[in-house]
Amino acid sequence: MQYHIFSPYRVCPLGAHVDHQHGLVTGFAIDKGVDLWFDVLDGSKVTLDSETFSGHVEFDIATPSLVKQGDWGDYARGAKFALQKRFKLKNGIAGTLKGSIPVGGLSSSAAVLIAYVMAFAKANSITLEPFEVMKIASEAEREYIGLNNGLLDQACIALGKKDHLLMLDCESNEYRLIPKADNMPDFELGIFFSGLTRSLMSSDYNLRVAECKTATWLVQAYENIPLKEQGKTFLRDVSESMFKRHRDEMPPRFARRAEHFFSEHKRVREGITAWETGNLEWFGSLSKASCESSIHNYECGSPELIAIYNAMLETDGIYGGRFSGAGFKGACIALVDPAKKESIEKSITEKYLAQFPQYKNSFKVFFCKSDDGARFI
Repeated sequence: MQYHIFSPYRVCPLGAHVDHQHGLVTGFAIDKGVDLWFDVLDGSKVTLDSETFSGHVEFDIATPSLVKQGDWGDYARGAKFALQKRFKLKNGIAGTLKGSIPVGGLSSSAAVLIAYVMAFAKANSITLEPFEVMKIASEAEREYIGLNNGLLDQACIALGKKDHLLMLDCESNEYRLIPKADNMPDFELGIFFSGLTRSLMSSDYNLRVAECKTATWLVQAYENIPLKEQGKTFLRDVSESMFKRHRDEMPPRFARRAEHFFSEHKRVREGITAWETGNLEWFGSLSKASCESSIHNYECGSPELIAIYNAMLETDGIYGGRFSGAGFKGACIALVDPAKKESIEKSITEKYLAQFPQYKNSFKVFFCKSDDGARFI
């Protein structure tokens, strides 16, 4: 019997770059993502092919995965690694993986990891709730892949629900799925891919995480609060009032990282109110403000992404938006008026390619809708 898992990509309109500091985040699962078709095997062999990546992957699910191989199969090995910490695995799979849109910034790595966790669990008669899938996939990405992420990506992908905004508190792991208000205008999600591919492992992602933790240490030191090791230190550990007392004493780089965290915390809270009351204009303006802080306080973004964002600001029919994902290359996302999709695509494309004509063949525009989380089809 062949099984089919759909694991969606995700977008985060508010709550940028704060999940790894135990902040508040929001997000949608979308109707584009990763498909994994697989058969359960009697033995322990795993064989994987991909319509997206070249090469064939093969390994034994019953033996430990201790060393990354440096290929796309590492995500499957990472899923095995995290599951093996909890369960005995003995049955492998023969699977084929396919991504629906070839863009960065939509957490395709998290979508792939979640698909593998679900597939390996199914093959070994392991029952997992979506929240458990989320935690295992996040652990795989941190401990095996080596990306010091939070829970945002996995939460949206595992817990998402069509026409609902996910709000997750990354400190308590409490979450809400907030339905779209009846009076909210129709919208879709625009994805504007810069044409630049990216790998978070080769970006400044982990450096930004370390800078946030250093900012926490600085505030705690000024407040005479005992310090913990960096792996157990988060900006959520200190209050905004503590930060404000010492902002001018801090090296500017670290003060900016903390400023982004605390201002984004406020934007998420306001964004929840805007969403619940159906005020899409307000919600969109907060997403724009989030991107401005990402540029000036968190200091991520590339010239290409900033050009797309500026084009979005000048284009009618866009309620708001920001860099997607870590914001170093990848894509921008926006909440858009469906009636103006054609003119939006034309405007963004013309403005962007006027500055970066070298991406004529790789720049892409997609429109999508919110969707349910990862599931068997």
